[in-house]
Amino acid sequence: MKLLQVRRRVITYAATTIALAGASARADVIAISPAAFPAGSTLITFTGLEGADANGLVTGGVQFSYSLGSGFVVVDGGPGITNNVSEPNLVWFANPTGTLSLVLPALENLFGFGFAIPSTSPLANATTITLFNGATNVGSLSYNALPDPAFSGGFAGIQSTIAFNRVQLTFNPTAAGFVVDNIQFAAVTATPEPATLALVFTGLVGLGLLRRRRVAISK
Repeated sequence: MKLLQVRRRVITYAATTIALAGASARADVIAISPAAFPAGSTLITFTGLEGADANGLVTGGVQFSYSLGSGFVVVDGGPGITNNVSEPNLVWFANPTGTLSLVLPALENLFGFGFAIPSTSPLANATTITLFNGATNVGSLSYNALPDPAFSGGFAGIQSTIAFNRVQLTFNPTAAGFVVDNIQFAAVTATPEPATLALVFTGLVGLGLLRRRRVAISK
């Protein structure tokens, strides 16, 4: 009876540590370039969607929404062609205080997009990517806008050790507008976080000790 109780406690402890690892894990996120995306990654260029409103738009399996509502972000052209932006694209030439949200068709761990602002000067923290797994915020990164070459912008890419299915894009309000183009996302094999592995290992060690004790008692 005692052995059964000990076994139940260890199994419960192991399951609890593994569950807590999943509940409390925070993703490691790193910035990536377009070269990090594997062949066959989904690419959204907005071709053929000129005039469409971003709020409620569904393309490439992605559902878009803008927190300020309709009429603020549309598929159009501007501010011009850069290394990471071409026409058509999502464009907002006004105070960009809203949040552009993307619901992805599946869990992914790579995401990126080209962006530009109506300026020729560098801008720190021009755009921020925030990742969500359901309602859980798993991580975020901010990116600077640099001359690219005529207009400031660049490529904002992120890789996460925790898969995500929702992305929020925000922009520096001093930019007075933004352009989004060439959205990419994909899923690749991710390495488990060290903290999660340690908790799982602790649970497995507990099960191993229980087995050794059971063998010793049986002798």
